[in-house]
Amino acid sequence: MLALGLAFLRSETLPTGGDVAWSVGAGIAGVIGISALYRGLAVGRMGVVAPVTGVMAATIPVAAGIALQGVPPPLVLAGIAMAVVAVILVSRVSDEGSGPSGLGLALLSGGAIGAMSICISQLSQGHVFGPLTLIRTTQAVVIVGFVTGSAWRVDRRLIPATAGVGVLDMAGNGLFIVAVQTGALAIAAVLSSLYPVVTVILATVFLRERITRSHAVGIALAATAIACIAAGSAG
Repeated sequence: MLALGLAFLRSETLPTGGDVAWSVGAGIAGVIGISALYRGLAVGRMGVVAPVTGVMAATIPVAAGIALQGVPPPLVLAGIAMAVVAVILVSRVSDEGSGPSGLGLALLSGGAIGAMSICISQLSQGHVFGPLTLIRTTQAVVIVGFVTGSAWRVDRRLIPATAGVGVLDMAGNGLFIVAVQTGALAIAAVLSSLYPVVTVILATVFLRERITRSHAVGIALAATAIACIAAGSAG
């Protein structure tokens, strides 16, 4: 409802048939991607699932962006490469357990999230909150259609936090739509894939978690990558 209200406030025109199709596709891909990620983390090894998902989710739209919009400047390409390495380093966790690796679920998750980014990049210029409403509605319909049982009910004490996560997630999706409409898909995709870096930093600040050596290198690489992409794009 919030996204729909913002669409009216911005006086957005009604989405075209193509926008509806791309929005529905993005919603379905997003549900598959996140569900596969959580399932992979639950039954597989985090040291495999997390970095593989992150890299797939970044490289697929980057490849599509280069194919559709051309090769970015060399400095931007260097930044993209460093960002991918940063995602790998920051997503690494101590994982010495045996059992299923979860690689298949990680590939499915990363591929679906990458496909969601590509679908979003195809939306008409200027349409943000209308398509966002369609994306979230599609995701809600898919979840309600396939998820049943009391085990999925949210504890009342967690409702405020859950609602906050939903609002932040919607804001992230909205900003990504704006990013791909005002810039290159490859750049928007790789910069948005750096979210694990923010997670590690926030966990260090608020949860007092220790930064490992690989995390520190990843954070430094991420900062360098952002600087390279910004400088290359400005030039």
